[in-house]
Amino acid sequence: MTVLTRIFLAGLWLFHFLPLPVQAAIGWLIGHLLYLLVVPRRRVLATNLRLCFPEKSVAERRRLARRVCVAVARSMLERGVLWWASEARIRRLVELHGVEQIRRLHAEGRAVVMLVPHFVGLDMAGARMAMEMDCVSMYSAQNDKLIEKMLLHGRTRFGSQELLSRQEGIRGAVKAMKRGRPFYYLPDLDFGPRESIFVPFFGIQTATVPGLPRIARLAGAAVVPLVVRMKPWGRGYVGEFQAPWSDFPTDSVEADTARMNAWIEAEVRKMPEQYYWVHKRFKTRPEGEKKLY
Repeated sequence: MTVLTRIFLAGLWLFHFLPLPVQAAIGWLIGHLLYLLVVPRRRVLATNLRLCFPEKSVAERRRLARRVCVAVARSMLERGVLWWASEARIRRLVELHGVEQIRRLHAEGRAVVMLVPHFVGLDMAGARMAMEMDCVSMYSAQNDKLIEKMLLHGRTRFGSQELLSRQEGIRGAVKAMKRGRPFYYLPDLDFGPRESIFVPFFGIQTATVPGLPRIARLAGAAVVPLVVRMKPWGRGYVGEFQAPWSDFPTDSVEADTARMNAWIEAEVRKMPEQYYWVHKRFKTRPEGEKKLY
């Protein structure tokens, strides 16, 4: 596997020299090949879209699935830019709007959680944000340690970034936030039943880690949502910080977590082709409920 990984990384290194529109065109082709050839993930993708978009026809969901595969393929190819391109090039390719909100809260002495759903451009915006401020984020251990090394490299190239493994829990992040580092928080994957609660997501009871309200309470942090959009045909990425949430957290962890999922759902509906639907988001089911995959 290490040999294949090295070949893959060598290909990414070569691709990163190409203009982004050329990479996007190649990503379009690879995305369609992935849809045809990677059958297990295509089934996961089809299940997720069927559950979340029952109002769409089968043909509409298939077209959407292909667009998802293209977006995922593009993000994989363009990761080479993130890992090896110059800071100046990444600044040109990734726009970041609303950073002044984070700076203002920081100047006021407030801790900040940046709420970042799993859209395909999240790593691009994370690297771009690292050029603006020293941040803290979490990562999940990868089976392939070479890939993990490159992922960590990509997230720590710029600024003095602090990375914590998910196994360390949230206390390290809270401490970092209290030292003035905004937390780049990715909340919307299925991490199993441990510490998860079930709240709606696209009308489905979904295992969700209620970390956001807990972190916000422990750190006294403001929650500032960030939505990252991949522009069409290699024109780059744009991240938009929204206004800080008011009245958060409340006394109800369940209500706060449901609010988070409802917000993510609303943003996903605006650009469903860029959400990470290849993940088994509904793998963990309430006790007694049948599996969906």
